[in-house]
Amino acid sequence: MSPVANVCSVEAIESLRQRLARPTGGRVKPTGRLASALGGLGLVAGAFLIVASRQWLPTEAPSQSPSQNQENTQRVRGLHAQDMRPGQPARKIAEDLIAPPPLDASGIERVEPRRPLSELGLALPPKTLMPQDWHEALLFRPVATSSAVFESMGRAVVISGTIDIDPSKTCSFGDAVWPCGQRARAAFNGWLRGRALKCSLPPDFDRFAIAAPCTLGKQDVGAWLVSNGWALASPFGIYGKAEVTARAAGMGIFGPPQ
Repeated sequence: MSPVANVCSVEAIESLRQRLARPTGGRVKPTGRLASALGGLGLVAGAFLIVASRQWLPTEAPSQSPSQNQENTQRVRGLHAQDMRPGQPARKIAEDLIAPPPLDASGIERVEPRRPLSELGLALPPKTLMPQDWHEALLFRPVATSSAVFESMGRAVVISGTIDIDPSKTCSFGDAVWPCGQRARAAFNGWLRGRALKCSLPPDFDRFAIAAPCTLGKQDVGAWLVSNGWALASPFGIYGKAEVTARAAGMGIFGPPQ
């Protein structure tokens, strides 16, 4: 506490005590004496607060000359420009302790991913589309690679319901042996003549070769191949009777060399 505050408070209290002890000519009511005492205490407390508050008031900052203000501004701008330079950190810290250590790629090993905790998190398998959900598409400039397989527009299609004759296959008729596989492929190419085939294909046809029914105009491609003896009928297909007819008539691979 300030010495000035101590002196003021002591003097005020002593003066108040003397006033209360001094005899007066008349009779003073207790309420008037109490009011006087409270008033004196209020004056002492106010003086004490004024003196004490002066000690805590902030002092005025020393004024700076214009040259000093300009120098401080340039120093701050220089620090900001140094921090914002590209490729350099604002400040360097303990890089050997905080920065991650360099990794050796030869010591990294790829492991299998963790299995899910529950089967509920697994994705459902894709829905298998049935043939009735397939769409018809035109395949232009087909080229036969065997007696019942052709390629068109970068895709491979097997005529469904048929079994192709491998181009390296040979057939015998009597004492003659002839390359019936090559002849069957040539017959298929000659019949196609680069005309477009209309086939029923699944939506994801681009991913793999597919067995699909195809037509050339109004002619069923599988029926033409099997009935002319240039392909065999699949056991589960619809061309069984056509193969029986071709065998009986000696058509295609079932007949003499052509």
